[in-house]
Amino acid sequence: MGEPSRILICDDEPQILRALQVIMRDAGFETMPAANGEEALDQAAVRAPDLAILDLMLPDLDGVEVTRRLREWCQMPIVVLSAVGEEDRKVEALTAGADDYVTKPFGARELVARVVGLLRRAATDTGQVVIEAEGLAIDLPAHKVRREGIEVHLTPIEFILLVTLARNRGRLMTHRALLVEVWGVEYESDLRTLRTHVANLRRKIEPPDGPRYVRTDPGVGYRFVGE
Repeated sequence: MGEPSRILICDDEPQILRALQVIMRDAGFETMPAANGEEALDQAAVRAPDLAILDLMLPDLDGVEVTRRLREWCQMPIVVLSAVGEEDRKVEALTAGADDYVTKPFGARELVARVVGLLRRAATDTGQVVIEAEGLAIDLPAHKVRREGIEVHLTPIEFILLVTLARNRGRLMTHRALLVEVWGVEYESDLRTLRTHVANLRRKIEPPDGPRYVRTDPGVGYRFVGE
């Protein structure tokens, strides 16, 4: 048995922080609690976690800013916790590099399922090959992407999204098919999440003169078209 995955948990409400620790420990994870954004960043710098759960509303740095700073140097999956009515903040967090969000109040089983899914998708698949298309190289074993020889830093969920599209080169992937494949069946109608991540992915991999790899079929889905 290997060591348990480390989960960084940041929430300024003590009762929620304790509850999250219990949920993650009961699921077999090691926890790294933090009561504010600065503490979370310090913890992550001292001992890199495998995944982070961040509350959006924190007393010092909010979850969006913590996500943005973590993304400057690490690619671990990040889940943000938000209250009902914080839709704009959710989108900001996803744009900053978060991979998923859970709305309060949440169920323990749902949260654990999201965490397990993200950790599984972030794991390196050593049995795959490199997918190449018009200057873009997707190195599956190394979990890296390069465009014109320069490494492009993607979040784990962006990488999985790109790989899902690339493995179906030329084939139209409907919104629902992508949402179910990348995020799970519970996301099958969450177009906002899909569009936000596609926009982030395009910003990182597409050339300045326009989309070369990911084409939109309006109202239906996306397809990978690089030769």
